[in-house]
Amino acid sequence: MSIMVTGAAGFIGFHLSRALLARGEEVIGIDNLNDYYSVQLKQDRLAQLRQHANFSFAKCDLDDLEGLRAAAEAHGPVRQVVNLAAQAGVRYSLENPFAYAKSNLVGHLSVMELCRHSDTVEHLVYASSSSVYGGNKKLPFSVDDRVDQPVSLYAATKKADELMSHSYAHLYRLPQTGLRFFTVYGPWGRPDMALWIFTESILAGRPIRVFNRGDMQRDFTYVDDIVAGIIGVMDNPPADGGADAPPHRVYNIGNHRSEQLLRLIEILEDALGRKAEKILEPMQKGDVKATFADIEAIRRDCGFEPTTPIDVGIPRFVEWYKDYHGIV
Repeated sequence: MSIMVTGAAGFIGFHLSRALLARGEEVIGIDNLNDYYSVQLKQDRLAQLRQHANFSFAKCDLDDLEGLRAAAEAHGPVRQVVNLAAQAGVRYSLENPFAYAKSNLVGHLSVMELCRHSDTVEHLVYASSSSVYGGNKKLPFSVDDRVDQPVSLYAATKKADELMSHSYAHLYRLPQTGLRFFTVYGPWGRPDMALWIFTESILAGRPIRVFNRGDMQRDFTYVDDIVAGIIGVMDNPPADGGADAPPHRVYNIGNHRSEQLLRLIEILEDALGRKAEKILEPMQKGDVKATFADIEAIRRDCGFEPTTPIDVGIPRFVEWYKDYHGIV
């Protein structure tokens, strides 16, 4: 029996696939290898995964239901699906809204249709986002908070995914778990994320743009902790509680520490041995001032316990970044 991971050439999907392969699972990787960021980076991740005999790959758009079915039939049967593929990024959604409808809405629907018509899929785990909390001022963010005031289209699509999953769990009793990720970082990370952008600019001697004049907080979560949490969730599918309790859960998955952005920059400067020239700018549209994950639910149900503070995780990223780019 196989596990299908969508977005397998992406940041989290790559790390999850590698961890699953390491524990002896058969993994079917799905990705469309789009050019939202470096295709070469995605290919390099795939090259790592292809070293494993238990890994197979299909290039496929998430909204291509027949393509997903063909991959499942060729390399299955599939017992679990982890849907990590999505059009990511808050700022990109301001200029490319239809990319989000195609991948995050129609794509998620296609994955649910694949699962509900399967005789073997036992559990669908899917990526949501801390962005669903919008401008929520109460910290830490709890899964019991209202999340009906998104401040970006990206956030709106992720909340829509949660609602669609709840309806499919209710209608078809398909066990599903949604994970609201909080600012994931680490080796093999995404070039559109702040840590990569800052690192690249500081090494090149360019100034970095710091939004809201540095008055921002994020629950930065190291990717190894995220992967441990995903696997813990995969191993603990939600029970069907009957008509009033469909088998659907949503969890926060974060570091449970809200760090000042300027503190991250200080640790990065120390790791690089260089000071950053900062350009302090106003808040960007669609952004939020602070995120902070209440992780009590996933800790209680799945034993999730993050262990990597940013003063450990950021130097690890810098070490990988230099090695990947051949920087001495």
